Amino acid sequence: MKILVIGDITSPSAAEQLAGRLWDVRRSLGVDAVIANAENAGFITGAAPDTAELLFRGGVDVLTGGNHTLRNKRSHTFLEECDSILRPINFGGGAPGRGYTFSDVAGYRMLVINAMGTVHVDPTLDSPFRFIEDVLERERGEYDVSVLDIHAEATGEKLAIAHHFDGRLDVVFGTHTHVQTADEQILPHGTGYITDVGMCGESGGILGIETSSVIESIRTHLPPKFAPATGKVVADAALFTVEIGKGTTKVERLKI
Repeated sequence: MKILVIGDITSPSAAEQLAGRLWDVRRSLGVDAVIANAENAGFITGAAPDTAELLFRGGVDVLTGGNHTLRNKRSHTFLEECDSILRPINFGGGAPGRGYTFSDVAGYRMLVINAMGTVHVDPTLDSPFRFIEDVLERERGEYDVSVLDIHAEATGEKLAIAHHFDGRLDVVFGTHTHVQTADEQILPHGTGYITDVGMCGESGGILGIETSSVIESIRTHLPPKFAPATGKVVADAALFTVEIGKGTTKVERLKI
């Protein structure tokens, strides 16, 4: 099974361009499933329902989230109603939506979990370890392939989670920093891993945001007036090849 994961979508226009290209990418790479992080798809807010639907029609199977997902109140009802859009599981029981889902892929059942780290990220949630453990125990025997999006700032925290679940999750990929890391690997017990997939957004700025507004915010500490960058849209991605029952056999970094 080939699973394509795409880094944080940073604007509605980036979502639109991705949706227009993705089916061609899927066919050219022989992709069976696509997971994309959409926590910034509304530009520093989670995906609005119309943006999410566009991405689903465009070829995304599951949308994951992060610390900004619940800022878009338009999405709260959609999060409850749609099984294919997630928010971090460790937001707790009072949050709308769900932290994991199943997707039927090429005759197999794929489990996708979305969790958030606790180091240098706001809001600070409970540790994701027990939430992930609970899902794997509760759903034991109910899936063939398992994937985790760990939305976190700290590299060490992402690596610690991946090593803790090595052999119990087929794929662990990190999101949040918007910078693709060059550490794609297969861990000792078969889990495919990359610390951060990167972003899908306008290039030429700072993390998808227009450069001068970021600099001004950092220099003055005044409330930011951010705008999207204006360069060409680039989608950072990683392609995981998974052998059912044996784990990941190959990890490739990509730019679309």
